[in-house]
Amino acid sequence: MFEYIHELTGWPKFAWSHEKLASKLAAVRHHQGLLIGRMESLGFQLRAEAVLQSLTEEVLKSSEIEGEILDRDQVRSSIARRLGMDIGALAPVDRDVEGVVEMMLDATQNYAAPLTKERLFGWHAALFPTGRSGMTKIKVGAWRDGKSGPMQVVSGPIGRERLHYEAPTAEKVDREMRAFLAWFGGKENVEPVIAAAVAHLWFVTIHPFEDGNGRIARAIADMALARSEKSPRRFYSMSAQIRTERKAYYETLERTQKGDLDITDWLLWFLECLDRAFGGAEAVLANVMRKARFWDSVAMEPISARQTLVLNKLLEGFEGNLTSSKWAAFTKTSPDTALRDIEDLTKRGILMKDRKGGRSTSYSLPTPAAFALGAVARYVRQHAEIAVPDGARLLTPEEKARRTQAIRATADEIGRLAEEAQTRSVAYSEFEKLLRQLMSFGSNATNPLVSAVAEAIHNEARGG
Repeated sequence: MFEYIHELTGWPKFAWSHEKLASKLAAVRHHQGLLIGRMESLGFQLRAEAVLQSLTEEVLKSSEIEGEILDRDQVRSSIARRLGMDIGALAPVDRDVEGVVEMMLDATQNYAAPLTKERLFGWHAALFPTGRSGMTKIKVGAWRDGKSGPMQVVSGPIGRERLHYEAPTAEKVDREMRAFLAWFGGKENVEPVIAAAVAHLWFVTIHPFEDGNGRIARAIADMALARSEKSPRRFYSMSAQIRTERKAYYETLERTQKGDLDITDWLLWFLECLDRAFGGAEAVLANVMRKARFWDSVAMEPISARQTLVLNKLLEGFEGNLTSSKWAAFTKTSPDTALRDIEDLTKRGILMKDRKGGRSTSYSLPTPAAFALGAVARYVRQHAEIAVPDGARLLTPEEKARRTQAIRATADEIGRLAEEAQTRSVAYSEFEKLLRQLMSFGSNATNPLVSAVAEAIHNEARGG
């Protein structure tokens, strides 16, 4: 019969091959530095938004790995409130959501503080504010005592369970955790990112609590990663990547816990997963920049608090189709008011009606090309009365009125092109023709707006 890793002579003296890890560790550290450098170069508001998005994903996905689905709006609101960020109306937050957020923020924002037994007990109590895991009463804020039997990780239906892992007995937990905490507090000779991987494995192998061990193990890993960066700001989500690779995560854990004290394979998997998490941060950055560009482009537009609320939901990755009934539910207004809000935005090109109509009419944000074209159309309309005259001659009131009307008509043509860009690829030459038309009337769009159209159309053409 095999022995679990914690039953081996020499436990917990882990070993690994520095030679096998060297190139991957160097690549991870390089990518980590590049990512942090890019994020730190953002302005304060964009950087704060990137942190908010990353922490929200971390909390959501760490719980999702364990099969618990939290409400995104509640998680985001709880984090924003604790970080002192203004994101408009804050959603009411359940106690269990507050607990998960409290643990994650304590781990990352206070990363330099010692990790102690009392601190872990506080995290555990925060995760289970009612003293129950689902319907089952559990021991909260203390190590497991063994009254419920051995701590086992099993799967499968009752009567045909498959045993994946059995943790150290309850009477060994206090001694095991003292050894772990002493190591975590004084691991000067261990490379910080490697230390995060070792800490994750070591804690989850001890499994010191009746429940919540996986989430706390990932919080400890995040704490170690924050120490490796010497920064509380989180720009990526390791848990989101682990959630994507959950099958490989559990398989690698199980294989390691049934193996010997050489944990090189686990460390390699952790480093590769972390590297892929850095790649996922690119999506966070792209979304943050898209959101900033969106609000910059509509800065001159009158947008109500209700409209702002729903537009932000769309910008933050609203799942499913946005309908007038959902709008009414989000904003707590009547269906008629919701429809008026929507129609106001669609008339101005800020929201687009999806092609599928009828009773199931839904709406979405413009594609990048449609959005960029719409921004040009809005700018031109707003500045239609400001046209450069021909030479030194001043325009008569009648000439000025005709020119203003022609500029607005061209803006409408650009707006129609934006609508078409929602459902087909448009060529830059189509836009360029309208630009030349504008110039003939003494009007134009700003260089940044024109560049944004060119970039969006180019990216769309190459499938980006």
